[in-house]
Amino acid sequence: MNEPLLCEERSTPSFPSSLLIYLYVGHFLARWGARMWEFSVGLYMINVWPDSLFLAAVYGVVESASTALFGPIIGQWVDKSSYLQVLQLWLLTQNLSFMVAGGAVIAILVPADLKSANFMAFISFVIVINISGAAGVLSTLAGTILIEREWVIVISEGQPPGVQTKMNSILRRIDLICKLFAPVVSGFIISFVSLTASATALVLWNILSICLQYWLLMSVYNGIPGLKRNQPKEERPESSSHSSSKGNIIEEFLELPYVSAWRLYLKQDVVLPGLALALLFFTVLSFGTLMTATLEWEGIPAYVIGIARGISATVGIAATFLYPILQSQISTLRTGLWSIWSQWICLLLCVASIWIKRKILSAYVLMGGVAASRLGLWMFDLSVIQQMQDYVSESDRCVVGGVQNSLQSLLDLMTYIMGIVISNPKDFWILIMTSFLLVTLAAILYSLHVYRLRKHLLHLEKLFALVQWNVRSS
Repeated sequence: MNEPLLCEERSTPSFPSSLLIYLYVGHFLARWGARMWEFSVGLYMINVWPDSLFLAAVYGVVESASTALFGPIIGQWVDKSSYLQVLQLWLLTQNLSFMVAGGAVIAILVPADLKSANFMAFISFVIVINISGAAGVLSTLAGTILIEREWVIVISEGQPPGVQTKMNSILRRIDLICKLFAPVVSGFIISFVSLTASATALVLWNILSICLQYWLLMSVYNGIPGLKRNQPKEERPESSSHSSSKGNIIEEFLELPYVSAWRLYLKQDVVLPGLALALLFFTVLSFGTLMTATLEWEGIPAYVIGIARGISATVGIAATFLYPILQSQISTLRTGLWSIWSQWICLLLCVASIWIKRKILSAYVLMGGVAASRLGLWMFDLSVIQQMQDYVSESDRCVVGGVQNSLQSLLDLMTYIMGIVISNPKDFWILIMTSFLLVTLAAILYSLHVYRLRKHLLHLEKLFALVQWNVRSS
């Protein structure tokens, strides 16, 4: 039986517990539409331009570059705006963007051969897909910062210590449930109906769910006093050095919003965990656009890819149950250490798949390694998020969150640039090896962070004691 979110010690919570259900359902509806698009866009692109990862990689570049460029600015905007302003603009922009993107996909797919018949119209629709898809992802980022970096903190204030950890785990679980089922549903529609039907389903989902999302999240906003008390924040006072040296170009450059956001991020104690987490985005070892398009090229049916991605998400969901247990036993910091190295071990399967001669078997081993590694990945993700919540001051939280997402997208962008440079699916093994080496670097960086704080990585004396006990027992 699941434990109640609010501890029984607190007999009279300041808001109805049903509001938490509204929050989770609203989050689910928003994430489902985003996950449908995330899975399907790679399949759309590989089908409209067969035998090349080029269009899929170009879309990834546009999406990631947009987030890398505008992520800090979005973080600052969320920081300075009221929760109500962010909520309204987020829901409107996200749903409208995915509607437009889905409509443009339908416009490309319905004509028999639009690329040959009217190449300019084809390119125009591809541009619309790229721009609207990127806008949808940017608005999703604003919603993520709002819910995960702000509302969780406000709602859990004054509650027992485990509440924040549990809310983080539930929100991540919801995201992974969407990552599980949305691709399975989309994959079956693509395999057994058509790509056009999949794009139509995406458009209809966003049309039908936007009003319900708005009502649910507005109910949460109106029902929890701490959220309604939020007001647009004052501009940060400028430093005296800036006012006395306005003619200094370097000083003016350093005070630009984008630059000052990065400077603030780099001052944080959690910069190494943040960088380690961001490096995990510089990878093709996930069921993202490039790997999905490559598996499709190798002959793996869309519904099988969807099921594999669902299994991957199921493993991730298990991580959200395991994380609070580990975190309560060995601390947030050490949970992150064990998690990232367990991910590294599982990814050895992906490296092994390179040397398997049978293409289909190699693809299944690759998918298995990626799916198994999600347990460590998502526990590490939760560990870093909680460290940022705990060790970044309230006044800096939105800005740091925006820069973190920007950094993740910048490295995600590098993945797609690699996909453009190495666009032949036959050379996908190069991307696998590069990704594995970057995960290794991330694990080393986080290990350095742990060692810097604790002056050790393992309790060797406890390991020796355990070995001695086993020897005596035998």
